[in-house]
Amino acid sequence: MSSEPDGEKPSASTWIADHISSQVGRTFVVTGANSGLGLETVRALGALGANVILTVRDEGRGIRALDELRGEQPEARFEVRVLDLADLDSVRTFADTVEEIDVLVNNAGVMMPPRGTTKQGYELQLGVNHLGHFALTGLLLDKLAQGEDGRVVTVSSTLHKRGRIHFDDLHGESAYSRTKFYAQSKFANVVFALELNRRLRANAIPIRSVLAHPGYSATNLQSSGPTGVGKLMMKATNKLFAQDAMMGALPQLYAATGADVESGQFYGPDGRGESKGFPTVVEPLDSARDRELAKRLWDISEELTGVRIPLAP
Repeated sequence: MSSEPDGEKPSASTWIADHISSQVGRTFVVTGANSGLGLETVRALGALGANVILTVRDEGRGIRALDELRGEQPEARFEVRVLDLADLDSVRTFADTVEEIDVLVNNAGVMMPPRGTTKQGYELQLGVNHLGHFALTGLLLDKLAQGEDGRVVTVSSTLHKRGRIHFDDLHGESAYSRTKFYAQSKFANVVFALELNRRLRANAIPIRSVLAHPGYSATNLQSSGPTGVGKLMMKATNKLFAQDAMMGALPQLYAATGADVESGQFYGPDGRGESKGFPTVVEPLDSARDRELAKRLWDISEELTGVRIPLAP
């Protein structure tokens, strides 16, 4: 799945043409789809013939993204729907509107904002990046099981390797650090996706749970969350070191569509430090495989979201 080490590497569009087959007839839901990695994922899926539901928090921005996409691909099947992952009521309302789905791409996220909370009062990064997607996955699981080659793709980050679950201060009420709680949310993504894989296999449900991360990719995520000096530093390092969003989207695209993808695998860039390059299998932090940790996070996620995922551990 990674490109050849010798010779000139292909462009992202050439790589997609070489590695991903037609997706005609398949329905994808992509969260956070109006910009960045989400928009590039939608753009590629549309070109491959898929039916794509773009979920957006802001309907106006979603419509602008849709107009852009339709200008490029007038025959593609795109649809915009509102979904606010910071509001579990919105998650339930959206899930009720989905009639059929083959692949869920849990792409949306917030990164290193000042401390904030969701509508239900949970720390914003954990609430959006993990709990919202946990609830959405649980609510769509039965429909995914009825789909063709059902998959859940959870998008994490290399910063998950700096994360742990702060069960004693889950929402940063005692001590909040933007980076620490971003890393917690991305670590939670990995723990959840690996545990979902284990439970799907144990219950003989033919859905693949796959992870992906974009490496160091220039998207609006770095500018919409951080403030002050942090925002300026992100802007400077993006120009110097980051790959573009289309390259960053390749791991999640491959996880969502690749024929040889196995449930439980993790895809990231093949370059040094997993920062740039074409998709290849990468390894999560060892502690993300801890079964007791996974069960504890799963149980508390069910409690906080009110969504029970009926898969025996």
